[in-house]
Amino acid sequence: MQENDPAFYDGAIQRISWLIVVLGLLGAVAAAFLRGLRSGFAFLAGACVSYLSFWGWRQLAGALGPGGKKRSPWFFINRIVLLLAVAWVIIKFLGPNVAGAVAGLLVTAAAIILEIIFELIYAS
Repeated sequence: MQENDPAFYDGAIQRISWLIVVLGLLGAVAAAFLRGLRSGFAFLAGACVSYLSFWGWRQLAGALGPGGKKRSPWFFINRIVLLLAVAWVIIKFLGPNVAGAVAGLLVTAAAIILEIIFELIYAS
């Protein structure tokens, strides 16, 4: 692998995105089975916020690179306000199932760790 190979990074980002979706769905089903439907929904809501956060960081990294699309500072302020609103809705409507939502927020970290393990095993 060359140090600046775009195909390598594109493949890793694609695998991480798929892992987030799969882990989010599997975790939601497991939480619903073990702790009830509300916990499963809370986990899924946290996983969705986690995926949107990952997508936002990808967009930010793309904007910082050469030829990236420049955005207004208001875009980032609105994004933070939207994330705070989603967090408020999760806390308000899910009540004691906040632990499930927080566990769902960790899905991106788990997906990245799995991608690292994949690269360590299958690196050429």
